Amino acid sequence: TLDLLQVSQSGAVLHVRLNRPAKRNAISDALIQQLHTVFINLPEGVRAAVVSGEGEHFCAGLDLSELVARDIGGAVLHSRMWHAAFDAIQFGTVPVVAVLHGAVVGGGLELAAACQIRVAEDSAYFGLPEGQRGIFVGGGGSARIPRLMGVARMTDLMLTGRVYDATEGQQVGLTHYTVRHGEGLAKGIALARHMATNAPMSAFAVMHALP
Repeated sequence: TLDLLQVSQSGAVLHVRLNRPAKRNAISDALIQQLHTVFINLPEGVRAAVVSGEGEHFCAGLDLSELVARDIGGAVLHSRMWHAAFDAIQFGTVPVVAVLHGAVVGGGLELAAACQIRVAEDSAYFGLPEGQRGIFVGGGGSARIPRLMGVARMTDLMLTGRVYDATEGQQVGLTHYTVRHGEGLAKGIALARHMATNAPMSAFAVMHALP
């Protein structure tokens, strides 16, 4: 059951909405597993996807209520679960647009970085507070995010707790488009519909060869 997601299809575009608004769409083990399930089982005819968040925020990162002490083996296995889900997005069969608003923080930024295109509403803000919480980017963000913004800027975010607003996020390369509040989903769906008309093998090559 995909109780933590809202999934709908319109033509060739699949819309996947994180649906834990009371938790600011924080990523639990169940949510990451459901994301993985969706992206390795895309319905027939889907040629592009959109990921967004229900409520006031895209995703506030790891659900800290699930943060437990693990030995090194357990920690690696837990991290691999995140890697598997985000790899299914970045290296799947269709391009994915992330529509961002409110908090795009920690694991939420890792999720956004796994998508091919990122649209931010002007309410979006970006941070990597792991350094203040005694944890580290465990979902592949240590590779993906520096490719967008550079190691030096990522280091600053993680060590100082600095937060970028939507304008700063675009200036440093975290996003491709910035739109006004409430306009993100329409922009994201329009981009996805456009990409859905591309030759599938060309899109596949862009997603798999360029990185």
